[in-house]
Amino acid sequence: MSIKKIAERAGVSASTVSRVLNNPNYKCSSPKLRDKIWKIAIELNYTPNTAARNLKMGVKEKEEKVYYVSVLMTRMEKATADPFFNELLRVIESEIHKQVAILTKVWYMPVFSNDKKCRHEDLNLLVDKMYDELEQKCDGLIIIGKCNKDALKKLNNKFKNVVSVNRNSTNYEVDEVLCDGKKVAMMAVEYLISLGHTSIGYVGDCYNEARYRGYLEALHRHDIDPEADYIVQTGQTEAEGFAAMQKFMQSEDRPTGIYCANDITAIGMLKFLETNKNRYYIPSIIASDDIEEAQYTRPMLTTVRLPKEEMGKFALYLLVDRMRGGHKSVVRTELEGKLMVRNSCVGTDEGGWSDYCI
Repeated sequence: MSIKKIAERAGVSASTVSRVLNNPNYKCSSPKLRDKIWKIAIELNYTPNTAARNLKMGVKEKEEKVYYVSVLMTRMEKATADPFFNELLRVIESEIHKQVAILTKVWYMPVFSNDKKCRHEDLNLLVDKMYDELEQKCDGLIIIGKCNKDALKKLNNKFKNVVSVNRNSTNYEVDEVLCDGKKVAMMAVEYLISLGHTSIGYVGDCYNEARYRGYLEALHRHDIDPEADYIVQTGQTEAEGFAAMQKFMQSEDRPTGIYCANDITAIGMLKFLETNKNRYYIPSIIASDDIEEAQYTRPMLTTVRLPKEEMGKFALYLLVDRMRGGHKSVVRTELEGKLMVRNSCVGTDEGGWSDYCI
């Protein structure tokens, strides 16, 4: 199936389709257009024309198996997307294209990241239904986000070739590309402590979550006792970040520094502060992920960058190598986060950042 056919159905030029399929950072006129192009490509089982490409490059053509790859998003519903996972998905989609594979399906199933819900679900039925949807067109599965351990075992048994891309380790259940959430959180909290903060809050998931463990360990290393009132168990959306900051504002005892488990939650908190403009309480806020929007908040959001481009690329390398029989032992590839110092964090002896505008 040609790029021209996809372009016709999407109502765009062939060059636009090519840029979307090959470049995860390409800026479409709208996010919906990018989704539309990929949806059509999936429906048409599009794969690059390797014979034409090899001819153009002067490479001798050889017979090569085309693999069918599916993606499972475990952290979000499609309608309430987390920008970090969307950005990571774009990288993986492009890598699937570059590896001359066919992207067959993208599932959005947050039930798999919720241990409580998994205990009440028929996991065998869920996994079997997913597999049947593919009509035998499945050579590998990429799981993006945290996955319940029992669900992961069943997915691995059914799909055979599985790679996890995550902040929480699978403990060698499947091949994984990991940016350790515990280390990421410790890096963030250590930075707040270096600025003089000892009253430090946490906003995010607390249950079986690496970032929460990292937050607690960083405090422990500096003999700081965690305060229950400073910890807000919440989902990781902008709206819930907005609500979490409202909760802090209503409290008499407030943290001077706050670590948010992800950027979009922190952005929600900044927006609450912008709306209320309470100059008597200006906490330092740090997060993790480094989504694109984090660079355009005012103050600019201090965060720990996760290397999503490398995470996506290594995930495909591992999956393709396993599908080809290149390795059989479980492989773990760990990448490091990087502290991005911006304006949303200040020392305790300073007056706070200058404005709340987003």
